[in-house]
Amino acid sequence: MSGTVDLFDKCLAFQDAKRVQAAGVYPFFRPIESTVGSSVVTHGKRRVMIGSNNYLGLTHHPRVQAAAKAAIDKFGTGCTGSRFLNGNLVLHEELEERLSNFLGKEACLVFSTGFLSNQGALSSLMGRSDVIYSDRENHASIIEGTRLAIGDTIKFRHNEMADLERVLESTRSKYEGALIVADGVFSMSGDIFNLPKAVELAKKYRCRLYIDDAHALGVLGPKGQGTEKHFNLVNKADLLMGTFSKSFASIGGFIAGEKDVVHYIKHKSRPFMFSAAMPPAAAGAVLECLKIVEEEPEHLANLWKNARKMNRALNEMGYNTLNSQTPIIPLLIGDDFTAFAFTQKLYEHGVFATPVVRPAVPEGCALIRTSYMASHTTEELDYALGVLETLGKEFGIIGNRAKQQELEALALAHFGASPAQAPIGV
Repeated sequence: MSGTVDLFDKCLAFQDAKRVQAAGVYPFFRPIESTVGSSVVTHGKRRVMIGSNNYLGLTHHPRVQAAAKAAIDKFGTGCTGSRFLNGNLVLHEELEERLSNFLGKEACLVFSTGFLSNQGALSSLMGRSDVIYSDRENHASIIEGTRLAIGDTIKFRHNEMADLERVLESTRSKYEGALIVADGVFSMSGDIFNLPKAVELAKKYRCRLYIDDAHALGVLGPKGQGTEKHFNLVNKADLLMGTFSKSFASIGGFIAGEKDVVHYIKHKSRPFMFSAAMPPAAAGAVLECLKIVEEEPEHLANLWKNARKMNRALNEMGYNTLNSQTPIIPLLIGDDFTAFAFTQKLYEHGVFATPVVRPAVPEGCALIRTSYMASHTTEELDYALGVLETLGKEFGIIGNRAKQQELEALALAHFGASPAQAPIGV
């Protein structure tokens, strides 16, 4: 009956997180007191960080820190308004020009966050007669962008080009404009989108192609330019999106593509027009990161050396890593509570990692999401491996053939990942 339910009843009834807290295995919102290289201090103890997106390890680079401080000295701590009005700095425009050149695109538009970049671009581009074809494992920011878009969204099975073609063949004629949207590197499983086949399908079915390179920027390609460069398919994606909150050691996001398309988004995207601009320190830091990426290739080389080491060792131990081909290496655990308990034990042993549970993954497919940095030392990685091996056996995740077969079946059914492991590499 109308008017009989209090709006806050759902809040009082929500007990999921409280039950995990009561069990002493709540793994979220841990207060970081300081960061030192590739480790953090939490609750007074130093722990090896293997749950960060700081892939190139640039957050403590002296040049990046100096650039952020210099930007504050010149422009203050914030823009206090939208770029559309009073918040547009020369730093933003310089960053857009530098990014365009780095990515090989005509134009670029910088947003306050990566989340807003996806929301703003997707919602402004789609009309009522248009359609988005979205990978089922796409990031939450893409999902929210499709919800804001007034056209339809049709999902296809994760990274399965046969299923994408199936939905294209059966539905494409019902719509006017169409956009295929996918992560370049998927943030949970660590696998790489099949861009070559997607390019073929986009051309065949008259679609535009949108790639979210949040986890590919700074990681894939000879200089970290992303998925297009990784496959040597320059300018085959119509729009590239990326973030600065990962490899580029800051916060913010961008859209890059044809200048007329970027110009349209710039003047039609409400999340861009009505959000405060990216802070000066953030823009200054990203500009310096771009210079470092081009001038100091050793960071990318170290990242991949560490990723290969961890991928090889974790697979040899018997972990199911969903065939990750990137520095994101998930460990398939199974049920949510086991993932929470496992993460807590890692934490107690001095290793900071993060669990991934439903709804981010299907029920019964909880992961420990590990990710690696250029700045990890051999000693840090060896220590983490020792803890992971001990706890993996203790929890029956590795060294237990029946459990491993169960996890292999889950990986194949829900992630399309077979037990075979291809060599990891750029």
